[in-house]
Amino acid sequence: MASRFGARVRAERTRLGMTLDELAAATGVSRATLSNIERGEHSPSLTKATDVARTLGVSLAQLLGEEERRPTATIRRGERLVFRDAATGIARQLLSPPFAGRGIEWIRATLPPGAATDDVQPYHPAIDKYVLVEAGRLRVVVGAEGHLLEAGDAFYFRADVLHRFENAGAEACSYLAVLDYAPRG
Repeated sequence: MASRFGARVRAERTRLGMTLDELAAATGVSRATLSNIERGEHSPSLTKATDVARTLGVSLAQLLGEEERRPTATIRRGERLVFRDAATGIARQLLSPPFAGRGIEWIRATLPPGAATDDVQPYHPAIDKYVLVEAGRLRVVVGAEGHLLEAGDAFYFRADVLHRFENAGAEACSYLAVLDYAPRG
């Protein structure tokens, strides 16, 4: 997965006429790390991968690998694209097929007790995020405002502000998220 992801990062960066230095400055990821990612020698953390995708103006699914659209698609449990952050234990699984031009990503995230994502930079243009807590307690911080969610609660927000996700309980927390990248009319 790292080599496929890296090749797509390089292709998108090149398509935009962006240098490694420019991408590094825009994402906060070092030039050396980006170079290693592009060569498939480093698998980025979830936060870094998301920052790179956002800066390049594409979805994470597009960088992970696009598939040709077809009438049906099954994503087997063992075949899901998964990002794991070794430092935090956070896992993010792509549940939707990475179709070309698709405006939606469906993701399942699992946060160990006490874990929190890094701050997620605002998406520009803004995307809509829909969250459903499967298990545990999740605190979603949007801007300066925290929202405590319990298992079964659903939440929506516009991701044009700094935000993060925190496990607010003593047990593992899992949630489903739908990211809508559809252009605004």
